[in-house]
Amino acid sequence: MIKIGMMIGERYEILEKIGTGGMSDVYKAKCHKLNRFVAVKVLKQEFSENANFVSKFRVEAQAAAGLMHPNIVNVYDVGEENGIYYIVMELVEGITLKKYIEKKARLSYKEAVSIAIQVSLGIEAAHNNHIIHRDIKPQNIIISKEGKVKVTDFGIAKAATSNTITSNVMGSVHYTSPEQARGGYSDEKSDIYSLGITMFEMLTGRVPFNGETTVAIAIKHIQEEMPSPREFIAEIPNSVELIVLKCCQKSPDRRYQSMGELIEDLKQSLINPEDTFVVFQDPDEESATRFISDNEMAQIKRQSERRDSMDEALRLRTDVEDDIEEEYAEEDYEDDYDPRMERITTALTVIAGIVICCVIIFFVGKITGIFGAGFNGNNSETEETDSLLEGNVIMIPVVNHSSVDAQNELRAIGLLPEVVYEESEVEQNIVIRASITEGTEVPKGTTVTLTVSAGTEGREVPNVVGYSYEDAVKRLNDSGFEVNKKDEYSADVEQGYVISQNPVSGKAPLGSSVTINVSLGEEDNKVRVPELMGLPEDEATIKLIEAGLAVGAVSQMNSEEYAEGLVCYQSYSYGSYVDPGTSVDFTVSLGSAAVTYQYNASITAPTPEEAPDYVAGTPVNISIVAEDGKILMDNTSVTTFPYAANYYGIKSPKGTITFTYTVTIESTATDEAGEAVVVHNTETRTFTREAIFVQE
Repeated sequence: MIKIGMMIGERYEILEKIGTGGMSDVYKAKCHKLNRFVAVKVLKQEFSENANFVSKFRVEAQAAAGLMHPNIVNVYDVGEENGIYYIVMELVEGITLKKYIEKKARLSYKEAVSIAIQVSLGIEAAHNNHIIHRDIKPQNIIISKEGKVKVTDFGIAKAATSNTITSNVMGSVHYTSPEQARGGYSDEKSDIYSLGITMFEMLTGRVPFNGETTVAIAIKHIQEEMPSPREFIAEIPNSVELIVLKCCQKSPDRRYQSMGELIEDLKQSLINPEDTFVVFQDPDEESATRFISDNEMAQIKRQSERRDSMDEALRLRTDVEDDIEEEYAEEDYEDDYDPRMERITTALTVIAGIVICCVIIFFVGKITGIFGAGFNGNNSETEETDSLLEGNVIMIPVVNHSSVDAQNELRAIGLLPEVVYEESEVEQNIVIRASITEGTEVPKGTTVTLTVSAGTEGREVPNVVGYSYEDAVKRLNDSGFEVNKKDEYSADVEQGYVISQNPVSGKAPLGSSVTINVSLGEEDNKVRVPELMGLPEDEATIKLIEAGLAVGAVSQMNSEEYAEGLVCYQSYSYGSYVDPGTSVDFTVSLGSAAVTYQYNASITAPTPEEAPDYVAGTPVNISIVAEDGKILMDNTSVTTFPYAANYYGIKSPKGTITFTYTVTIESTATDEAGEAVVVHNTETRTFTREAIFVQE
């Protein structure tokens, strides 16, 4: 029995209960050995007493403990104490995707795709370690307070399905694949189906199949056509619709064959949402003679490596069928003869023969030189890198643009900007000229030198090439410049010394940044940080993922340089080198900060010049209106001056004070008897003054 304050495993102090599920209760705890907070998942008593389940549960949990990935809730420890079986996991502060969808009703396609990419990356890491989740659903996906998406409960589903655990433990049948509903063999493509259903729910706020019983829902997964998410939300882009439909094909062979394929299409959908790049497999082609591509050969080899795990799955199949017959007693899904199992067995035999033949052909080719003496496994990577710089581009207009905008625009079309400053009457940090004329066609990768105005009070930029990083920073700071460091591999310059700088010479505005490229020495396996500045949040996310890096904390702030929605800060500079998987934080601009003003003044009485006929003590109605139409004071009657006015948060720099008062004018008139009488008439007078507000 778990109690608050108790210690388990001689290191985990139970602090509070934070959740409960079908199989377990979850507690927040403190690990006293590592001085960190963790989540402890404790199996409920009915499952703890099932020795067969506990055995498999421990094996699966220990396998999951080997997974370490930013998009997986990592398992730290598995243990047992006095009949209490528990798993120690990473504590993630946040909410489940299910609650997030309920809170927002439905998600935008960009948000849904971004979440799906992170989920896919986590599942892919598990699949690469031969671990299948089997229970992907929004309840098992957590969004942290920092916006990180994490998948939890790896391995638990496999233990559950192997031990006559009922469906309420397994979670909702709404997300189960047709082969799981039938009780057949499930693999990585079952997770892809479940993720497709999860994407459908993110996009529409509902699940595609529903019913009064779990059996009815399972039958719909097996028999009914998958509805399109666009039937419910018309603005879902074409590519996103097709991705969901491909994930949710009834036949596993028609779905994405790996998480990697799915991730590629998800990334592409953010860039080209309305394109039709999603390719569906035609099952009729399966019986036709086809040549084996390199990608297919790689898949064959991976399948061969997984043959042992598939054999184990086939051995477990009888137990699973018995469970499903109990759960779905109303339907007879199983026949004595299973053609799918026969196809799998036949396919494995054929695959083994193909692999052996390919290995023989490969070595014969190497010996005879068919594949070429210069074969190098890294060529494809080099060719891919080179292809990024292939082709020509037309030079764009950059003169009179800000330096930051011009550099971002040039990088976006494949050109490499370099900045030099010169003193000029032109406003500081505005491009005066470029080394390549607008409209000129040049190869990608060409360096474009931008001459940027240093204003009229520029300061000479010291040359720090060849200096150590510390000395270079000191010299530049002493001259009044900020330093932007970029790391770069170099076989010629000693590690820690400056290879080059930008700007290289001339005068620059005081306080501006000088970029120095610092040597990392000989190249190793580190990853180069991509340029995120000036990119929308989605594109920045894709850039990091493609570079093999993780998305760290995403925050927001006001920025004068970058428009709203664009990245204005990244925690690692563009071009620096970090370890693969490093989390890169970035900040998204909220646009320029709103400037506000205050007005603290003593309003004086009307002067003779303003109001020659004003008499002291006469009531004056005063109104103060800001330039943007905001009324600060509305016809306030004042008889005593000076009058104190104090207003804050004004959005305009100035306004108008309007004074209104009445005067009595005497005149002489003749009455009916012909005698002269004095008549008093009142007239309204108005005049204005300008009010200047002070910035807060």
